[in-house]
Amino acid sequence: MIDLDGLRADGSWRLTWSGDRLDEAVFRPAPDTAAARGDLVAALGAGSGDSGDPERWEAALIGALLSDPVSAGLRRLELHLTDFHHSAHRAARALAAHRREQLTSLYFGHDFTHLYEHSRTSTGGRIDPLERLHEGFADEGSAGMWAALPALLDLTAEGGLLFDGVGGGSLRHLRLRGALFADGSVFPAWAPALESLELEIRSDVFGTACPVEQLEELDPAGLPGLRSLDLGLCEFDAGDLGILRTLAGAAILPQLEELVLPGLRIEADEFDDDPLAELAGLAPAFAHLALSLADVVDVEGVEDEDVERLLGLD
Repeated sequence: MIDLDGLRADGSWRLTWSGDRLDEAVFRPAPDTAAARGDLVAALGAGSGDSGDPERWEAALIGALLSDPVSAGLRRLELHLTDFHHSAHRAARALAAHRREQLTSLYFGHDFTHLYEHSRTSTGGRIDPLERLHEGFADEGSAGMWAALPALLDLTAEGGLLFDGVGGGSLRHLRLRGALFADGSVFPAWAPALESLELEIRSDVFGTACPVEQLEELDPAGLPGLRSLDLGLCEFDAGDLGILRTLAGAAILPQLEELVLPGLRIEADEFDDDPLAELAGLAPAFAHLALSLADVVDVEGVEDEDVERLLGLD
């Protein structure tokens, strides 16, 4: 049996029980107990490679709990990673250690300010995410993580280049911050039960915004259940008008019922012709859904009310 008292004293795991069943678990490395963490890792039975390397202690604590049968009945799990160059893959392997029939909600990721920036490890070292481009950090597919989560309904993921894709036919709600997939893409290719998708992506550390062509990767064949798409916190390289034009011709659009766009801040010289006429030409593509904006309407030369009326903005 795992040393739960030791994990509680460390403070990185916060555990919630329902009777004698572990119901919820949240991992976030506790700074105040970091100096003594090596002893706990050793006591948990980790090898010298883990106990002797502080940057592996996070991975060892995650692996210890999630590989133990006590975690098999988890309903909700959050993994807030720091040393994700080690812990993302260890977490994927540990999640795959047991088939988790009750796990419906998962947060998996790491914080960042600018996408692809060098991240600091727990010891002040450096993680360059782009060194793992096309490889990814979690390698969750080979670990079998998604197959072990047959009841997963709600996934929030944050970071860069973590996953090969998202798996599990049960996933209904997906929130992504960053470019989560190993090839640099921002949308999943296959999630047949997915109903709602939220993306947050800003300019990366190089000042480059997300290519608007990424929107064309939203494939109805892989996302047949998608009905709600929230792009309100996105920055694309073609601007607000470019998003509108691209989505108007996107294969995914006819099946959507709700769509949130960042806003409509458009200069007159961005239009090919008369602004009102072009917007009127785009409007029918969106007429079947509830369209809303996260930011203001500001189309040069056009009254806000006319834009709102044309596009049926909520």
